[in-house]
Amino acid sequence: MEKYENFTYELDGNLYINLTSKCPNDCTFCVRNEKSDYFGHKLWLSREPGAEEVISRLPDDIKKYREYVFCGFGEPTVKLPVLLAVAKEIKARGGIVRINTNGQANMIWKRDVTGELAGTVDKINVSLNEATAEDYAKLCRPAFGEAAFEGLQDFAKKCAAHGIDTWFSVVDVIGEEKIAKCREIAKNCGVALKVRPYIG
Repeated sequence: MEKYENFTYELDGNLYINLTSKCPNDCTFCVRNEKSDYFGHKLWLSREPGAEEVISRLPDDIKKYREYVFCGFGEPTVKLPVLLAVAKEIKARGGIVRINTNGQANMIWKRDVTGELAGTVDKINVSLNEATAEDYAKLCRPAFGEAAFEGLQDFAKKCAAHGIDTWFSVVDVIGEEKIAKCREIAKNCGVALKVRPYIG
């Protein structure tokens, strides 16, 4: 498969930041299993960028984009030091920072990193994907096994406790019964649940 150096890409008025192709999940539904691009953006990376390289690709006018979203073909928190350095620069210039994540950062780094995200990241979208640990493990095939499901909930709780605007997301195809269970999980974690349409 061809690989590229598309460290940033534009979508829906936001600038997305693609730091890595590594991910502790191997989701059965992941778009990267089918193709090398997303809405025409080729996101498989030939190498991982450093913070300065990403910062050099930010616009002079930070208000050009509504949000700066860490999201690509990998899990952005795998590159936490780079993410934090870039996010701090964006925040210093007055931009809004969001992370789309599987919520396993604390497990990846073997420590609580949510305090480091606080004040640097405005919004965090945690992909909940399923209503039980067993179903999550089947769907997302996490390296951490079923423990990942509890881990991502704990991560979301801690992010919310630090004042970060945090929510879970699921796709509508899981059905109303599972969505209701996910709403209960979100409520127990003190975060919102956003149900989004499935994009084939």
